[in-house]
Amino acid sequence: MSLLNQISNWISGLFRKPLPQHGQIWQQRWSDYLQKKVGFYANLSAEDRIVFEKRVLLFLHSTAVEGGVAVDVTDEDKLLVAASAIIPVWAFPKWHYFNLKAVHLLPAAFDENFVCGGPNARISGMVGTGPMAGKLALSKPHLYLGFENQNDKENVGIHEFVHLIDMADGACDGFPERLYDHTYAIPWFEFVHEKIADIHTKESNIRDYGATNPAEFFSVASEYFFERPMMLQKKHPQLCATLEAFYQQSVQDIQQDKQFSKNGPCPCGSGKKYKRCCLSLI
Repeated sequence: MSLLNQISNWISGLFRKPLPQHGQIWQQRWSDYLQKKVGFYANLSAEDRIVFEKRVLLFLHSTAVEGGVAVDVTDEDKLLVAASAIIPVWAFPKWHYFNLKAVHLLPAAFDENFVCGGPNARISGMVGTGPMAGKLALSKPHLYLGFENQNDKENVGIHEFVHLIDMADGACDGFPERLYDHTYAIPWFEFVHEKIADIHTKESNIRDYGATNPAEFFSVASEYFFERPMMLQKKHPQLCATLEAFYQQSVQDIQQDKQFSKNGPCPCGSGKKYKRCCLSLI
């Protein structure tokens, strides 16, 4: 079968009902992997880690994680997808992503037709509506990058699952009504517009993509909250307090920020000194 036919068959498969996955028995090497790669998990108590692991298994039992062309799905892939799903709803133990049936991993960034390597292949994650409802597409390399660098305020896995949380009330509008009383929506949106204006005028260290619309702002701000909570609290205290209320998680609970030497290598992996790279964005 030609590569073109493989791609065509895989894209067609996105619109089919995914096959259910069978439950598995937890393995110690999975705990070791989460301890190494997922800061949120590493910061939990021993008791809470067991709960986290059980929720990983529950998520994987109800949600298929599938590979596209040239993507073999590994246990590590599944662990990072599940961690992305659990982190934002950690305070909601009964949360179920009823609007998700399958996660599809692609070998690289892709375009709106899920084609990788083309001139418009700039998408690292996409949640579905219409025929794609119940499906989430992720670039596998970008999924890993989100957990490799836990100080760049970006995590595409968390970003896309926050969209699913936002969409749980039927609209991807940037306010999570399933998490918080909708009567607070109007002041939240007024605040968001102010924060987006700050991004446009370069008066914010929230990344530019957050200025796209309120829904993207919510996801981008949430990435920031879970990756650099103490920095968010320092730079954007009102936003941080609101996200703490949304997610019912405190900065002290997450505590993932680390201190870096100004003259040391930048944690983003650019090869530059920290002071000449990401420090300027703080």
